[in-house]
Amino acid sequence: MYPPELVKPMREDLTKVGFTELHSATDVENALKKEGTTLVVVNSVCGCAAANARPGANMSLQNEKKPNHLVTVFAGVDTEAVNAARAHMVPFPPSSPSMALFKNGELVHMLERHHIEGRPAQMIAENLKGAYNEYC
Repeated sequence: MYPPELVKPMREDLTKVGFTELHSATDVENALKKEGTTLVVVNSVCGCAAANARPGANMSLQNEKKPNHLVTVFAGVDTEAVNAARAHMVPFPPSSPSMALFKNGELVHMLERHHIEGRPAQMIAENLKGAYNEYC
């Protein structure tokens, strides 16, 4: 478990652009029951989350089509919520950071850590925009 003061700015990277934090399994289940599209970002303290994932997620929102709902869980902090979110991401193995787009509760697009690590934020944003254009 990471100290709250350490992860606060990392959480704010997403919440300041409209992501809602999920802290429990119930939060996750309720979020994924919502009609429409939901982007779930599994946030992390790692460098690729800071340099690639969070900026990429933020940039992806500069698109005509975007998800109806934006939510985030924090690996190593919100364990219950992360486990619940990952249960909906099967068959993909757990990874953080990662991003999943759901449509009416069904997983339709997934970015695993290996799609994020070492790739520029703009490339991640373009990948997400493509998914938004197809599913949103």
